Amino acid sequence: MAEEDAKKLDTVETPEETTETAETVETTEEAKEEIFAKSGKKSKKHIEEVKAEEARQERKKERAASDAADTAKPKGAKPVTRPKLERRGKKYQEAYKLIEKNKIYTLKEAVELATKTSPVKFDASVEAHVRLGVDPRQADQNIRTTLVLPNGNGKNVRVAVFAPLDVAKAAKAAGADIAEDEEFLKRLDKGEIEFDILISTPQYMPKLGKYARTLGPKGLMPNPKAGTVTMDVEKAVKEAKAGKVEYRVDKQAIVHIGLGKCSFGAEKLLENAEAFFDSLKSQKPASLKGTYVKSVFITTSMGPSIQIENLYN
Repeated sequence: MAEEDAKKLDTVETPEETTETAETVETTEEAKEEIFAKSGKKSKKHIEEVKAEEARQERKKERAASDAADTAKPKGAKPVTRPKLERRGKKYQEAYKLIEKNKIYTLKEAVELATKTSPVKFDASVEAHVRLGVDPRQADQNIRTTLVLPNGNGKNVRVAVFAPLDVAKAAKAAGADIAEDEEFLKRLDKGEIEFDILISTPQYMPKLGKYARTLGPKGLMPNPKAGTVTMDVEKAVKEAKAGKVEYRVDKQAIVHIGLGKCSFGAEKLLENAEAFFDSLKSQKPASLKGTYVKSVFITTSMGPSIQIENLYN
């Protein structure tokens, strides 16, 4: 028994030995962390911090998504959007019923139908809208020209002439509303623009240079392509009064032109329409490859449009 007790006493650890053992364990853990960090990996503490931050950001996103859903949620009943036709006036809807859906009319049929589908009380204009296959950015495809409609366009055009006194007198006799020399510039200085077409002679064009910003945006600046810069002023005035119109392709490659008034009747409107399409066909660019005329529509002021067959390629 004495020997066993002695062995037990030998195996009992003293407080100093226990402390040393704990320190050894802690030192080993720190060494492991140091080795773990030096090996190119992040420490365990840093990994735990990163995970905690990711969890926090995820909770933040979930809260934001929940708040956004609550905000986007419409209050009350869902609004009902009516079709465009139902939002039109009663007269427009009645006129629209006269046009067969998806039918392509002949030019004669379209003109006759246009005079019947005008929903307004005043004498509406009959218009043609033609989508072309040209590129308006190309100089040779930027279509712009003038045309004298056989029966006029139904508008009372006010013509002004800026030319030497002798030419101005002849223009006045030909029907010009305003025909002056230097007095005309005084009108422009005062901001008086009481005309729809301005005609000038080539030698007088430099004098109009400083008024380009006023006349240009209104489409009133004389231009040789439009026939408003000419030596034969008397002829230009007569053509303007007879119903000479200018048409040009816009940035969307569409040509818009007024063919006359509903009061003209189908026969006169058809003559004007044929004259316009013949003129348009003659303007086809030689460099154009592909379709020249893509679609054609006839309509009235504030009335429904009527598609016509394409006979002008």
